[in-house]
Amino acid sequence: MEDFPIAKIQISGATLASLLHRSSAAAGDIHGYLFGRADFSTPNILSDQSTTAAVSSILTATITSSLAIPSHLPLPPPSSLIDSAVLLGWFSARRKTPLRPSLKDSETTSSLVSSPSLKFTPQNCNSEVPPSLLLLITTPFQDQLIHTHEYKVFQYRGSRFEAKSLCIVNIGPSFRSQYDSFSPSVQFPLIDFVQNVMEENEDSGQGVASQKKRLNDQNQLNRCTEGFDVTNLGRLISSEAADTLKFEDLYDKMLAKIDALSRLVEQTNARVLEQENRNLKQRYKVAGLE
Repeated sequence: MEDFPIAKIQISGATLASLLHRSSAAAGDIHGYLFGRADFSTPNILSDQSTTAAVSSILTATITSSLAIPSHLPLPPPSSLIDSAVLLGWFSARRKTPLRPSLKDSETTSSLVSSPSLKFTPQNCNSEVPPSLLLLITTPFQDQLIHTHEYKVFQYRGSRFEAKSLCIVNIGPSFRSQYDSFSPSVQFPLIDFVQNVMEENEDSGQGVASQKKRLNDQNQLNRCTEGFDVTNLGRLISSEAADTLKFEDLYDKMLAKIDALSRLVEQTNARVLEQENRNLKQRYKVAGLE
């Protein structure tokens, strides 16, 4: 199973954009770990012709997050960083270098693959798989205004790297087929909509317990949307399920929440970069290099 090929590697556009932004905003080269999930699935092949050939399952790896540090610092032990997501591999972002693995990349990846404690079990599978992915990010040798980054993903198998395709999953009608098999990391909260609708249809005088429950449900919904009332969500599941405008409003509020979180991440990254620059100046000052 250690040499089992990964048939599909996918990453959301936001996660890839965050990696590219961090690599360009950093003072120098960076590297770090890639986290996510992996699962075995059987592709749904529709054909008008009858066939007796068995359809084998494929292994899909989905990158959902990353951890980056400057390249002059060694990678920390990954066993102390893994929480809910599994370690899929690592990445290296450098500037104006060939987009191919180096000897150091091979040694680092081989160390991860050969560590028994880092192996994980994909969904719908009983065998273990090592973290064998390497994502390389670089910049063109000549500075350009539009084409600013290049990237390529590899899988380490049999003591060598194999180039793989990276599938970017975005939001929009053109990517509907990808989202059919792309499960979110954070699911919608579990809310008793039926009870909420029944309480809404009853007398307007609600007790304290009912108001507390409604407030708690609204707080849970606010984690996924920006300003969408929980009563409207309950009505969409019951009597007003065919109201397209309400569904579009819910979708707009979800996008607004994602946009707010993206702005928060950008502001946080800017503050982290500012702190790193201050720390770098302090280290130069202590070393007497200023």
